[in-house]
Amino acid sequence: MYFLDFNSSFEIVVDKVDAWITEFISMLPNLVVALIVLIIFYVLGKIARKTVTNLLVRVTDNKTIVSLLETIVGIIIIGIGVFIALSILQLDGAVTSLLAGAGIIGLALGFAFQDIASNFISGVILSIRHPFGLGDIIETNEFYGVVQKLNLRNTIIRTVTGQIVYIPNKSVFENPLQNYTSTGLRRIDLSCGVSYGDDLENAKKVAIEAVDNVEHVLSDKGIEFYYDEFGDSSINFKIRFWVTFTTNPDFWNVRSEAIIAISKAFDENDIMIPFPIRTLDFGIRGGEKLNTMVNSGNNIGKENSGKSR
Repeated sequence: MYFLDFNSSFEIVVDKVDAWITEFISMLPNLVVALIVLIIFYVLGKIARKTVTNLLVRVTDNKTIVSLLETIVGIIIIGIGVFIALSILQLDGAVTSLLAGAGIIGLALGFAFQDIASNFISGVILSIRHPFGLGDIIETNEFYGVVQKLNLRNTIIRTVTGQIVYIPNKSVFENPLQNYTSTGLRRIDLSCGVSYGDDLENAKKVAIEAVDNVEHVLSDKGIEFYYDEFGDSSINFKIRFWVTFTTNPDFWNVRSEAIIAISKAFDENDIMIPFPIRTLDFGIRGGEKLNTMVNSGNNIGKENSGKSR
């Protein structure tokens, strides 16, 4: 009996293997075609990656973005080839399962990593639009400094005090950004004042000439001078001029030299930059001098002293 069971089992196995071989032989042409399709799409993927790289290097200098996008394009093309090959092999059920699984996984990852995805997309857009480059001086999200790096998640800047700040790309993309080095120019605004007793026309002329003689001031851009208010102790003015700008010292050195030049020129021309002046009024109705109030007080004291006697 055991011998008969063994023979029947062996026959079942042989029949099964024979069926597999027959099916394999019948599927062999489809298998060859599917393999050829995979090879073709693999080659297309490599060509597409090189094409994407050549296009992106003209748009952005960020190698991380270029590498990532070319990898994504290559994977998409190879993935399309895999799905076509599975369809040729009549594995439509497997294709459907893979697509459904990919959709569910993609939806779950989208909710779980939405902030990361936002920063990534923002980083890609910033790399393509290129509002700033490495070494540029920018101000964004209340941070001012030199751009050190732009990666897929953060914009990294070094502040003027030496700290390294990592700002999420989403925040940089959504908020106002000032690029101070994009034009290579920057305007300096100085505020000062002269006393009420000085000749205003002469003070204006002296200040403009003093600034015009400062090195690195762009005289061809013009020097603007405006009296803008009557202050408590002085008539105040603003003087504006342009300088070339690539680094912070370019701005602060010229600003400092301009202040020194105006101060020296005013001293040489006997123009006063007054200290704050305060007038003390002790009268009840106002307008009475201090010595008058003191004398009045003394007289009242004498009268009271005489009456007490």
